[in-house]
Amino acid sequence: MGQVPKRGKVMNKCHDIEKVAFVRESLVLRVDGKEYTFPLRDISKRLADASRAEREKYEISPSGYGIHWPLIDEDLSIDGLMGIKRKRIRKKESVSA
Repeated sequence: MGQVPKRGKVMNKCHDIEKVAFVRESLVLRVDGKEYTFPLRDISKRLADASRAEREKYEISPSGYGIHWPLIDEDLSIDGLMGIKRKRIRKKESVSA
């Protein structure tokens, strides 16, 4: 994955989200070169109940972390959809003398 500039900083890109589409009652994504299909009822009641216009208005996060649907206030993370668990990196706390 590449890196994405953010306000003078560079952050790692989590995923390359290439396609977001709806086919019947499923969400179809192309992520990192592979295509995935998720039944809407299994992943989001809000998306399942949303109109076509509400579904089609989405924003992909610059880091590729997830997708946001502002009209229905729904967020889905790619890792969550794909069942990926990442280790959290802890910052070392500085010890004052």
